Amino acid sequence: AVSQDHIRNICILAHVDHGKTTCADNLVASNGIISRQSAGKIRYMDSRMDEQERQITMKSSSIALQWRNSSAEDSPTYIVNLIDSPGHVDFTSEVSMAARLADGALVVVDVVEGVAAQTRTVLRQAWRDRVRTCLLLNKVDRLIIELELTPLEAYERLLKILEQVNAVNQQLVCEEVMARDAEATMRQGAAESAAAGEG
Repeated sequence: AVSQDHIRNICILAHVDHGKTTCADNLVASNGIISRQSAGKIRYMDSRMDEQERQITMKSSSIALQWRNSSAEDSPTYIVNLIDSPGHVDFTSEVSMAARLADGALVVVDVVEGVAAQTRTVLRQAWRDRVRTCLLLNKVDRLIIELELTPLEAYERLLKILEQVNAVNQQLVCEEVMARDAEATMRQGAAESAAAGEG
């Protein structure tokens, strides 16, 4: 039996077609459930017929995987309950449910497409649900193969994406601070009105 301290619920969040399902396939392959060669093609987590036909995730699905730090001799084995969620805006409720169940989230961003509308939405959802996020920059090979960027241009592109994600997170922090300040001001005003009414 695995201790509760060694169980993690991790969801994968991203804009549609940024590579969530391929990422999930690769993580499933790391446990030997599917072959490395079929990862990204088999869409293992898309178990519904309509998902396979349309090649989009429409319902969140999960799988229990094992992870152990192989570089540390006495490292415990963790159970990672991986939740693959949809990226299409029509299935936002599925993304919301996945985020609420998770301890952490992999936020996948296609480095060619960059931070998209649904990327901002999933970052906001993770923030609202207090889910720790880890940014996964995906499809880096496209910068070289398709866009034929130099190493410096590729670096600048990656830096720009990091800046965009940080800007979204900074906006979320500012909104929360402003909301707290507004609430405190309202409470103080109500208290002062009540004190003036008694006097």
